[in-house]
Amino acid sequence: MAEFNFPTEVIDLPSKGLIYPKDNPLSSGKVEIKYMTAKEEDILSNQAYIQNGTVLDKLLDSVVMSKINLKDLVIGDKNAVLIATRILGYGSDYSFTINGNQQTIDLSTLENKPFDSSLMIDGKNEFAFTLPHSKTDITYKLLDGHDEVKIERELKGLKKINKNASPEATTRLKYTITSVNGETETKTVREFVDNYFLARDARAFRDHLKSTQPDVDLDIILDSGEEVTVPIGLSFFWPDFGDRA
Repeated sequence: MAEFNFPTEVIDLPSKGLIYPKDNPLSSGKVEIKYMTAKEEDILSNQAYIQNGTVLDKLLDSVVMSKINLKDLVIGDKNAVLIATRILGYGSDYSFTINGNQQTIDLSTLENKPFDSSLMIDGKNEFAFTLPHSKTDITYKLLDGHDEVKIERELKGLKKINKNASPEATTRLKYTITSVNGETETKTVREFVDNYFLARDARAFRDHLKSTQPDVDLDIILDSGEEVTVPIGLSFFWPDFGDRA
């Protein structure tokens, strides 16, 4: 049987690999991915993957050629891999509907946000921030795929206890924050988030994260002058997904 060589591309990660341990291959700041094929379209249409929310992870498992653990990727770097996969699979034009209006953008024009590695503590995935209103000093990390699995598992457990509960924001904060005023105990962090984290401090922290964490800059200005965030989901790969499901 004839052998076929799949064309591949090497993409640069927004983090430049600086937040990963030196012995992790992601520390190179680059990931090699192959072009999508019919095999990947089968993955995207797999109803079991869609139902359990693993379809995009299965897609990346199939296209990433680098010998890495995909769960090691922080969210911003994963976004970069997803966008590159979409461009190689279906081209750079992406149409989506937001606020009732259809928009089309060129994904190849999206750029990585500048990442200031000097903000890292001891050269690792940990950062410091002082909450502006309570003046509480916190440290935090950038979430990766391992954290996302834990968060999803905890949220499902909370839903079983109270189906009307919607604690995603606070749960994510509990996994993001690593210390409060120097206290690193998980119990202390969780108690702080539940009882003492002022809403305006939480908003300031989210704004800080958005402006400093490595990621692709997904914020665009519409013709109307409105700033929106480019949505990434299953329809990112198949715009007519709703008609196929």
